[in-house]
Amino acid sequence: MDNGLERIRQGIPILKPSEKKVSDYILNNPKDVLHMPIAQLSKATNTSEATIIRMCKALQFKGYRDLKLSIAAAIPQNKPIEHNYQEISAETSLSETIQQIVSNNIYSIKNITAVNDEEDLKKVIHALNTARKIIIIGVGASAIVALDFEQKLKRINKWCEALTDSHSQLVSVTNLNKEDVLFAISYSGETKEILNSVSIAKENNTKIISLTSYSNNTLQKTSTFTLFVTSTENTIRSAATASRISQLTLIDILYTGIASIHFDESVNYLEKTREVITRFSK
Repeated sequence: MDNGLERIRQGIPILKPSEKKVSDYILNNPKDVLHMPIAQLSKATNTSEATIIRMCKALQFKGYRDLKLSIAAAIPQNKPIEHNYQEISAETSLSETIQQIVSNNIYSIKNITAVNDEEDLKKVIHALNTARKIIIIGVGASAIVALDFEQKLKRINKWCEALTDSHSQLVSVTNLNKEDVLFAISYSGETKEILNSVSIAKENNTKIISLTSYSNNTLQKTSTFTLFVTSTENTIRSAATASRISQLTLIDILYTGIASIHFDESVNYLEKTREVITRFSK
């Protein structure tokens, strides 16, 4: 994790009041916390050690030690990214719209490393690379991301299928097994159709990778591996646009990671697919 302090900042909205006391103290005293045993931090924040552990888990840290390691890594760059998601109104000019959209998208992309651990990304890439089959599911806006991932993986000869219809999803996941991967995309993590398919896949011991907003949601709790984008949804769709851009950026990271494992083969497959598309496009 490149910036554990930014992960804490991003996660504040999902914390309980007692956990927020701990997070606020850490953000205000990061260097002091590095030298504090958990009992000392508990006393300083007037909370229990159990509360600190729950906060760590809620923010996807492996424990208190992992939290401190992440803080240590973040201190040299301990400067919050100064940005608030800007909503578009009826009075917004085109010039202002351009700046707002660009700013929102850049902010979302930069925060990918704040809410995703590099080791977790490696595990996801390994699971995808070794899978017998990859089924990617998403509905609505998430379907766009699912189809993009399918197109990329097929170009390097990975068996995968993106399904955006709930009936097709249920039929396909029924035939998955422990050698396969179900990649489930849902910003809210509460999409009923997605959760239904995930429940069937779990019965088959299929590995489940989820891509959701950075929040406590049903999908990430039931997944084998979890990936996140910054939780940014506001009243209208400018934030949804930014979240989709960060989802697509994560997909690019996974795709490139898989392709690099078999670099020469991947380049060959890409050349072959490019050539055949060019041939029939004339």
